[in-house]
Formats: sequence, C-alpha cells, structure tokens
Amino acid sequence: MKKELIHTLTEDFESYAQQTDSGVEFWLARDLQCLLGDTKWGNFQAVISKAKTAYEVGGHTILDHFVDVNKMVELGSSSQLKNLT
Repeated sequence: MKKELIHTLTEDFESYAQQTDSGVEFWLARDLQCLLGDTKWGNFQAVISKAKTAYEVGGHTILDHFVDVNKMVELGSSSQLKNLT
C-alpha cells in the first residue's frame, strides 16, 4: 500500500473513535462496518465472530476487547428503539 493511502485510512478509522467518560477509546462495529464498505450486518457479524475466536485462541479474554452493545435510535415521538439491523 502506498503511504498516502495508509495515512488516509488511519485518519478515517480514527475519526470513528469514541470515548468513555473515563477517556477509554472504543469503536462501534456498525461504524466500522460502514468504514470498511460492508453493507450487510450479517456478513460483518461473521467477521466479528472470527476476530473473537482469534483473540480467544491467542489466550486473550474476549470481554476485554469486545463488548456487545445496542445503540438506541430516536423516533419521531421522542421515544427510543434499539437499532438491531
């Protein structure tokens, strides 16, 4: 890869970073899905599953790196709904 492309991809990735109140950086899978150009959540879930397996085989605790979350979306009536798709 060309150095310029790597720099651009790194900037794009970092622009999706979020932070907890205590300053811990994290990324949401759905954001990464879009960044990587994957249009089907089911396909991306398979990628996440493989990554979790790789961490486990490598002797890491999956919950130290992967946390299941549901993102709430606002509805017109000021109520919220879990975004499961």
